[in-house]
Amino acid sequence: MVSRAYTVAFQGVEARIVEVQCAVTAGLPAFSIVGLPDKAVSEARDRVRTALTSMAIALPSKRITVNLSPADLPKEGSHFDLPIAFALLAALDILPADVTETVVALGELSLDGTLVPVVGALPAAMAAAEHNRSLLCPLGSGAEAAWVGQAEVIAAATLGDVVRHYTGQNTLSPAEPGEVSLGPQGRDLREVKGQERAKRALEIAAAGRHHLMLVGTPGSGKSMLAARLPSILPPLSAAEALDTSMIHSLAGLLDEGGISRARPFREPHHTA
Repeated sequence: MVSRAYTVAFQGVEARIVEVQCAVTAGLPAFSIVGLPDKAVSEARDRVRTALTSMAIALPSKRITVNLSPADLPKEGSHFDLPIAFALLAALDILPADVTETVVALGELSLDGTLVPVVGALPAAMAAAEHNRSLLCPLGSGAEAAWVGQAEVIAAATLGDVVRHYTGQNTLSPAEPGEVSLGPQGRDLREVKGQERAKRALEIAAAGRHHLMLVGTPGSGKSMLAARLPSILPPLSAAEALDTSMIHSLAGLLDEGGISRARPFREPHHTA
């Protein structure tokens, strides 16, 4: 019998659904992971085995094979730990197989079974919603993922909590979204003295949503003015904040699951 669970693999800011297949068959005892995994994914077998041992769950003396499909898509990151454990628990008849097939899971496992927060929970929740599945993630990633209201998000602290939730012993409440912030109050256009023509150009560009190119000699204040342009821009709309936060999520920049409505400003070096 082959059990199935689901997770995601990241390609840029896009999260692609990955099917985690687990088979426990007769043969020499072994635990192998196939499907183009990187080093972090390959090491998941040791974390999963030790985490299950800490829960007094012994792996059978059989051959355990985990396949990450599609097999030609590179799998990177430690967030594959939880879905691999999820599929393995279904293969051992500890979790119902029909339940694991309706959940997208991601999370890193500690050796004692604690779930460690990972990056990318927000794009993963978006992918789960698109495929009409719920999302299972670590407790520290729940507030971030809950911003996607179309998918139910279950945030658990330990692997034991996951087992108790899906076997009906102790049901967990869905995660709540984090706080909305307007971002730090940084550089403001009102601080600029003089530069009336340049400030007028910034105001016109901000009001009309126009592109803007500043040209001038070094030291004339171009970067100083550009850095203060976000201070006169309106806050991000809900859709814009979600798109921007998906990038922040993959970069690990979301603070306690909160989403910022401040306009982002990037300042690459002039030699770039």
